[in-house]
Amino acid sequence: MKQQIIIGSRGSELALWQANFVQKELKRKNKNLSVKINIIKTKGDKILDVALSKIGDKSLFTKELEVELLNGSIDLAVHSLKDLQTAIPKGLKLAAVTKRHNVQDVLIARKKGTTIFNLPENATVATGSLRRKCQLLHIRPDLNIVELRGNVPSRIKKFLESDWDAIILARAGVERLNLSKHISSVIKTDAMLPAVGQGALGIETRADNKIVNEIVKTIHHENTYKAVVAERALLKTLEGGCQVPIGAFAEVKPNGLYLDSVVGSLDGIITFRKKMRGSKDKPEKLGINLAKDLLKAGAKNILDEIYQSARGG
Repeated sequence: MKQQIIIGSRGSELALWQANFVQKELKRKNKNLSVKINIIKTKGDKILDVALSKIGDKSLFTKELEVELLNGSIDLAVHSLKDLQTAIPKGLKLAAVTKRHNVQDVLIARKKGTTIFNLPENATVATGSLRRKCQLLHIRPDLNIVELRGNVPSRIKKFLESDWDAIILARAGVERLNLSKHISSVIKTDAMLPAVGQGALGIETRADNKIVNEIVKTIHHENTYKAVVAERALLKTLEGGCQVPIGAFAEVKPNGLYLDSVVGSLDGIITFRKKMRGSKDKPEKLGINLAKDLLKAGAKNILDEIYQSARGG
C-alpha cells in the first residue's frame, strides 16, 4: 500500500515550482510514496504594498505553514531557505536541504550585457532587498534605488512596464521559472553576496515525525546543508532579518568550509566584509566566529544604529 504525505506550500509560481520539485524528487527516491501539495497563504503573500524591511516580521513567509505543520494538517513545508527564520519553533526542525542552485543575483535591464558597472549614471534600479541596495550603492553611489515587491514574474512585468533602468533578482528563481531570457548579466559574488540560504530549499517537518524525517533524508544534500548551517549561524549571531543588509555565502571545498560575509550601512557608504575558513564538521562554529569578527571590526555599530532606527529610537 502506498504511503501518503502532504507538502505545504505558498501559492506563488516559484513556491509551487519548489513544492513540485520536492514532490518529484521524493517520488523518484521512494517508489511507494504518494505526495500531495496543499497551498497555504502566508502574511508575506498578502501584504504586497509595504517594504519587507518595514513589516519586520522574520517569519513573514513561513508562519502559517508552520502552524499547519504543528497541527498535523501537512507533513512537511517546503521553503526557499532564505525565507526561513533562524529560530525554528519548538517541535519543528529543518529536516533536509536540497542541492543548491546557482546562488548569485542577476541584473535584468533593457539590453543584454548590461552590468551593474556599465549602467548609465544616476540610473534607477528597483529591488525589495536592503542587502542588494547596500552592496549596489557601495559600488555605484550615484544610482537611484526604488522599492520593488511581488513574486518573480510580477516583478519582471512591473519592470517591463516601468521607466526603470534595471531590477535585481535571485538567479535561482529566474532560472527555475524559465525566465532566463530576461537576464542581462549575472552579478558575481565578488561584487554582491547573496542572502543567507539563497538558492537552496529547506524542508521543515515536525521533529517527532520519524517516518517523514526518514523519507526526506533521501533528497538531502549534505554539502549544501553544511554551507547553509554556517550562513544561518552567522545570521543568527548578528541577529539579522529583513531590516538588515547582510550577505553571506559558504562553500565546501576539499580543504575546508569557506564563509564570506558582508554587513553594511543602509546607504552603502560603510561595509564590513570578511572571509574565514573552518572545519566542514563544525559549520555552526564557523558562522559564529565570523559573525563575532564582523561585530568586532565595526559591524556592531551599524547594526545597533539600524535596529535603533527600526524601533523608532
